[in-house]
Amino acid sequence: MSEIFSRTELLLGKNAMERLHSARVAVFGVGGVGGYTVEALARSGVGSLDLIDNDTVSESNINRQIIALQSTIGQYKVDVAKARIADINPECTVRAHKMFFMPDTADYFDFSEFDYVVDAIDTVTGKIEIIMRAKAVGVPVISSMGAGNKLDPTAFEVADIYKTSVCPLARVMRREMRKRGVKSLKVVYSREEAIRPENSGVSPLSGKAVPGSAAFVPSAAGLIIASEVVRGIGSL
Repeated sequence: MSEIFSRTELLLGKNAMERLHSARVAVFGVGGVGGYTVEALARSGVGSLDLIDNDTVSESNINRQIIALQSTIGQYKVDVAKARIADINPECTVRAHKMFFMPDTADYFDFSEFDYVVDAIDTVTGKIEIIMRAKAVGVPVISSMGAGNKLDPTAFEVADIYKTSVCPLARVMRREMRKRGVKSLKVVYSREEAIRPENSGVSPLSGKAVPGSAAFVPSAAGLIIASEVVRGIGSL
């Protein structure tokens, strides 16, 4: 095992590190939450990562996204993340997919090839498709609930979707999972009541109000997700 991960091996053990090295993890969404998840997985010794996102870095991402810098504005997020991972662990295999994941693009992926799936996207339709595809082939999946309009990073917790409360996105996902007969789903969500931003603009892409966000909230959610993935793979 590389000296890069010697401190991690002290905690997880050699066998767990070998499992992480041989694991392939898909991260759907490489933004505020997913970007930190990808970073932590790369720094934890995961040997193969699939990054799925069609967005490019914008100036408004700089306040909260680890891949967003003045020097990366305009570049595809998956390309920036891939370059960062190569600088962290050159032995990690990274597949960058410049793609907006939805049901009509889902067949591009064989979910059975993954050891773990991370859902860090915003669209409900896409989230449902990711979860159902992973569940269909028995691959562990963890889903991020709402991280916008919040200021308390300590309010995040890991729970089954049916044990969640407060979060509006979690409420929608509970309903959709119940309709589809999904018995359980691991999620990261916050009990914090959403703040109502003043003078919020409207996104030209979604037509919805632009949520407020801070550097320390989506990052907290992303790191919690990464810890669940690492411990899940390491204990298999």
